[in-house]
Amino acid sequence: MKTADALRTVKLIHTIIWAIFASCIFAIPVFAVLDKYFLATLLGVVVLVEVLVLVFNRWSCPLTPIAARYTSDRRANFDIYLPEWIARYNKTIFGVAYLAGLLFTLARWARWL
Repeated sequence: MKTADALRTVKLIHTIIWAIFASCIFAIPVFAVLDKYFLATLLGVVVLVEVLVLVFNRWSCPLTPIAARYTSDRRANFDIYLPEWIARYNKTIFGVAYLAGLLFTLARWARWL
């Protein structure tokens, strides 16, 4: 496989995985509104597993070093098909959304909202 093809493949896989986790994060409060707390919790646990993977990889996606083998580019989005600003602030944006979704779900479940 050519270097450019390998990088495109890693970026595509990384983007698909990212989209799945981003969808899970935004679906958590939606399921809470629908009173589907089991599904909201299940998605919360799925995302927590991803957070643990990041923690054990020093807050880096395991696909990043694989992509790095195929390019000298080190912009925030060199390993994923996202705008650079989203890639740069990804953990902050989605970390806040994840925690807010979990707190919202907990509040709904406890009938505080």
